[in-house]
Amino acid sequence: MTLEQTIAAIEPLDEKAMEQAWQHWDSIAKPLRSLGKLEETIVQIAGITGNPRVSLDRKALMIFCADNGVVEEGVTQCGQEVTKAVAENFLQVRATAGVLCRHAGADIFPYDIGVAQDTCIPSCKIAYGTKNMAKEPAMSREEAVRALEAGIHAAEEKIKDGYQILATGEMGIGNTTSSSAIASVLLGKDPETVTGRGAGLSSAGLQKKIQVIRQAIDLHHPDPSDPVDVLSKVGGFDIAGMAGVFLAGAAHHVPVVIDGFISAVAALIAVRLAPLASGYILASHVSKEPAAGMLLKELDKEALLHCEMCLGEGTGAVMLFPVLDMALAVYREMATFESTHIEAYVPLS
Repeated sequence: MTLEQTIAAIEPLDEKAMEQAWQHWDSIAKPLRSLGKLEETIVQIAGITGNPRVSLDRKALMIFCADNGVVEEGVTQCGQEVTKAVAENFLQVRATAGVLCRHAGADIFPYDIGVAQDTCIPSCKIAYGTKNMAKEPAMSREEAVRALEAGIHAAEEKIKDGYQILATGEMGIGNTTSSSAIASVLLGKDPETVTGRGAGLSSAGLQKKIQVIRQAIDLHHPDPSDPVDVLSKVGGFDIAGMAGVFLAGAAHHVPVVIDGFISAVAALIAVRLAPLASGYILASHVSKEPAAGMLLKELDKEALLHCEMCLGEGTGAVMLFPVLDMALAVYREMATFESTHIEAYVPLS
């Protein structure tokens, strides 16, 4: 579907399925609501799918790989060649995300949506990296829409193949700079407030990064009421691809998991484009990046994991999968009050 068709297809969650899921949780022979956020998440997934018989047997991590022209400004510790190297490692399951996927029972799918060189991973390449946002818009509006739709189409393929939950990930040297710029605009915060060290910048490097973000915003005046404008002027192709996955998941009733800071920026773009998409999004963990908590608060999401991670690649999102599997095991397999002839708990006022 096109971007417009995808947004138009998004509906509210299924309240009846959620009510039935709560009824089942409350029938299980344990103290009421004693699994807390885990119960809420399974109920949310029932509302997403429209079915209280929740199943997450087929899981996929979708990693969008792209380079950022702003690297020219010296805002990173390493060069763009690292993007290609790590992206291709995903195919050999040698990167961190690949190792975690193997242990979590998830399949990994990397995409070249804008790496500065040719790669051997599946391509939906919009261009060979974005332009340097400190000097010119990162991409055209048309490229931004194409990148969003590349994410939509990639997610639709996985949904058609039977995947029941999608995790979002990214790889791209310089993408915390682009993400911080978007966060600054969409949250209405000064760049200094939302910008972190990324993959390990020095204090001087961090100040340079903040200066470059402020320069790009002052130069292009991205419109916070127009997410596509913000994305095109100071964003990245990988961010756009992930935003497309969030939108496609919502349109096709499949839950999509936020990873960390960069993925949360993509989620906010999706929700600003289609507010109803929020209900279809799960938060995995709270990244160490300064704006991570601000973004989750803006999205009205509470992460289940607090591990002080900031690795990216979808690693935090994949770590949520085993937790959900354990919650589902209780939901589907545990005895009920009725079957064990135990008097059911009742809510106390």
